[in-house]
Amino acid sequence: MENYFTENFEVQAKNSSEDALQRWRKLCWLVKNRKRRFRFTANLSKRFEAEAIRRSNQEKLRVAVLVSKAALQFIQGLSLSSDYIVPQEVKQAGFQICAEELGSIVEGHDVKKLKIHDGVEGIAEKLCTTITKGISTSEIDRRKQVYGVNKFTETPPKGFWFFVWEAVQDTTLMILGFCAFVSLLVGIVMEGWPKGAHDGLGIVASILLVVFVTATSDYRQSLQFRDLDKEKKKIVVQVTRNGLRQKLSIYDLLPGDIVHLSIGDQVPADGLFMSGYSLLINESSLTGESEPVNVNASNPFLLSGTKVQNGSCKMLVTTVGMRTQWGKLMATLSEGGDDETPLQVKLNGVATVIGKIGLFFAVVTFAVLVQGLFTRKLEEGTQWIWSGDEAMEMLEFFAIAVTIVVVAVPEGLPLAVTLSLAFAMKKMMNDKALVRHLAACETMGSATTICSDKTGTLTTNHMTVVKTCICGEIKEVNGSEKFGSSIPESVRKLLLESIFNNTGGDVVVNEAKKVEILGTPTETALLELGLLLGGDFQEERGKSKIVKVEPFNSTKKRMGVVLELPEGGFRAHCKGASEIALAACDKFLNSNGDVVPLDEASTKLLQDTIENFASEALRTLCLAYSDIGSGFSESVDIPFQGYTCIAIVGIKDPVRPGVKESVAVCRSAGIVVRMVTGDNLTTAKAIARECGILTDDGLAIEGPEFREKSDEELQQLIPKLQVMARSSPMDKHTLVKTLRTTFQEVVAVTGDGTNDAPALHEADIGLAMGIAGTEVAKESADVIILDDNFSTIVTVGKWGRSVYVNIQKFVQFQLTVNVVALVVNFTSACLTGNAPLTAVQLLWVNMIMDTLGALALATEPPTDDLMKRAPVGRKGNFISNVMWRNIMGQSLYQFVVIWYLQTQGKEAFRLDGPDSDLILNTLIFNSFVFCQVFNEISSREMEKVNVFDGILKNYVFVAVLSCTAIFQIIIVEFLGTFASTTPLTWQQWFVSIAFGFLGMPIAAILKMVPVGST
Repeated sequence: MENYFTENFEVQAKNSSEDALQRWRKLCWLVKNRKRRFRFTANLSKRFEAEAIRRSNQEKLRVAVLVSKAALQFIQGLSLSSDYIVPQEVKQAGFQICAEELGSIVEGHDVKKLKIHDGVEGIAEKLCTTITKGISTSEIDRRKQVYGVNKFTETPPKGFWFFVWEAVQDTTLMILGFCAFVSLLVGIVMEGWPKGAHDGLGIVASILLVVFVTATSDYRQSLQFRDLDKEKKKIVVQVTRNGLRQKLSIYDLLPGDIVHLSIGDQVPADGLFMSGYSLLINESSLTGESEPVNVNASNPFLLSGTKVQNGSCKMLVTTVGMRTQWGKLMATLSEGGDDETPLQVKLNGVATVIGKIGLFFAVVTFAVLVQGLFTRKLEEGTQWIWSGDEAMEMLEFFAIAVTIVVVAVPEGLPLAVTLSLAFAMKKMMNDKALVRHLAACETMGSATTICSDKTGTLTTNHMTVVKTCICGEIKEVNGSEKFGSSIPESVRKLLLESIFNNTGGDVVVNEAKKVEILGTPTETALLELGLLLGGDFQEERGKSKIVKVEPFNSTKKRMGVVLELPEGGFRAHCKGASEIALAACDKFLNSNGDVVPLDEASTKLLQDTIENFASEALRTLCLAYSDIGSGFSESVDIPFQGYTCIAIVGIKDPVRPGVKESVAVCRSAGIVVRMVTGDNLTTAKAIARECGILTDDGLAIEGPEFREKSDEELQQLIPKLQVMARSSPMDKHTLVKTLRTTFQEVVAVTGDGTNDAPALHEADIGLAMGIAGTEVAKESADVIILDDNFSTIVTVGKWGRSVYVNIQKFVQFQLTVNVVALVVNFTSACLTGNAPLTAVQLLWVNMIMDTLGALALATEPPTDDLMKRAPVGRKGNFISNVMWRNIMGQSLYQFVVIWYLQTQGKEAFRLDGPDSDLILNTLIFNSFVFCQVFNEISSREMEKVNVFDGILKNYVFVAVLSCTAIFQIIIVEFLGTFASTTPLTWQQWFVSIAFGFLGMPIAAILKMVPVGST
């Protein structure tokens, strides 16, 4: 059976093949309600539509680029005249260009039109904006009216009545509704109103109850997903408005806004390049084309939804929302939905197989019941004479058969996965983890290893320069201005020139008129050092012209900039990983500030300084410069040799509180934590020891050494590997791939940079940092850690395990009810000629095990004990031996109880008279329901005997159990005419509840029977 599910109902947690997605859909032909069953699965037709739009975009852009190149050659030196007329409403709003014209320029890469409108500066002028001040907030409403808002059309939220209508479209409920209608007609004709309507109205009332409880559960789920979708869309960008640089939601952007883009950002709207350096744009998300595009003054077109692969720039927003190709694509993609999760698919398979068995049993039960009726009529010789009562009996048999299908097709199994995931995702949101893909929630519960970044995840990401080595002298940075007093003036000037020009950060005056430092924590720490040395950011930037910038990336591990000096000539500044930048130096500044050759003694002094800083868990950077004469060309790379070392700085980034404890929790849970960082090996080892990651028998290695290892050596090395320092993104990708494929590990990986995207994509669970992470990293991730904290990753693991175990509990509970309900009705029909549970009663049982059971068991909060078990891993069977033991044991007990009542009940309770059968069937129904109530409590723990631990903390469970018990009393005592029950004596109530309660000690004894864990 397991092989059948593996072959036909297995999909990957991410990047599943189209064949796999199509295959399981075709096998699920026995479905009661297609709309409800497949609501949370991918809409493949919408995906094909989105892919067609991508291909169309690719062709359009290819043509546009070719045309623009040809046009550029043709219009050189031509004076062009415009026949464009500004629409009246645009003029009245104070602008000189309309949205359609802007859209045609950028989307069509129309160089000719751009030149007609006097280039980017001309467009900015017509949009009433400037590169230094941006737009004014006073004219926002006018801009919205003329140019629209930066939002794409979404499917409107579904209301409660939509879910009611969807629940009604259950095939079996429709058939039962038809049976109820016929029953009403025949009953009223035969017995009159209201007596003849009782059976029909009972079925109608049961159907309505099932429909409204189902709709309420589904509607609540939809609200939870809607809240999560809102959180996913909270993306902010740096914008200049009212002359101030500020953070703004991408949905608030308008044409005329000046947006600051840097490596890893997503382009938030269509626009034009205004100024910037080394800008490389990846347009694959829009066009499918993987080759990055150079964007500069001669090719200034930026398209919404594309990614900044390298460089930085200021962009003028021109077109927003549904006027962009990205808006149209996103509107289609939003209807495509998420891929279904592996558990959803597997449980769809279980539901299909059980449904087929149930359908067989239903047909046989109906045949046996009808055959019994025909046999009786043949004996009486009345086979050709049919009364209304006998017709009603036939209808009741059919209704019972249909209801067996209702109970037997466990539609709730795959839907319970969604319910549990929705509940967990909402709670994880409160715990600072935003789940982007449903499957990540359940996969995280199986994780066996976590590859974590150091900076910002294990450490606080609040960086400050605490030590420096300048002019060969080590100084502690104490925050006072005296720190810079002993530094020679020439060196101080060089240091400020390096800090303020060779940076991706900025120093601005915010709305509160206070100085604010913008940039990464490392950049912020260096800029704070520059301000402490008495520097002025804007003044220093004005002294020289930046000619070329090579932004920092995790492959080169350095950043470079070339300045054109006021007195003539060019100077290159470099900063980066200490040993890498120092290797490019052949000179340094001595105690007098003079440039002297870097001899062996001074090289050793600087290397020892780096090692000492690193052993104190400080992050080290080397700042250097090189005068490169007057022959530098912007088209060539910045040279990386012949530099003069200005300073080495040690940056403190303290370990986060609670990380050591969280690593210990992972270890007790069987999860191996590995640190993968770009930092110095000594720094990495010091931090790893402080966090409890690096143990005495663990291995720490550098990326370059790891790269040289053969596959055989990696197999020996990786099990012991705990720290990888100076790693490149491809080192991380190789490690993850080897762990997944060779060692069959379930791998979670953290990442924050653009270059982490391949590893995040390759991992089973990609975890992006919410604060330090780029948009590219977040888009490649499955979960976003909103507080960048390692402890939150452990919480995600705990919730993942909780989801997995909760669904196992629910499956165990539901399959028990399935087995007993099927066997009881089938055997009774075969052996006694009638079914003890009527259609109305079976509908109530179906609701207990389906919607209410899922609510109670699939929403259990996680406990600390979950992190004391070994992980499930990649090969674990979902329906384990433990579950089979509990299901079979409990089913056998319940079947014995029901069978005893059926065969010996009348004698045991001294029942006689015309109502004896009704009382007995009520007793059977009542005992059966209370067996489920107490089995629900027993199912809270699959292996532990104590099932009451923490039960009162789960309000949903207590509420569901209480409502089930109360409504059961109402059905038996007050709704007898509709539900085919009769009031019971207190002794009969006591025995019914006692039979149910006895299931709990039986369950406890079963848990002591040893079985294999798989």
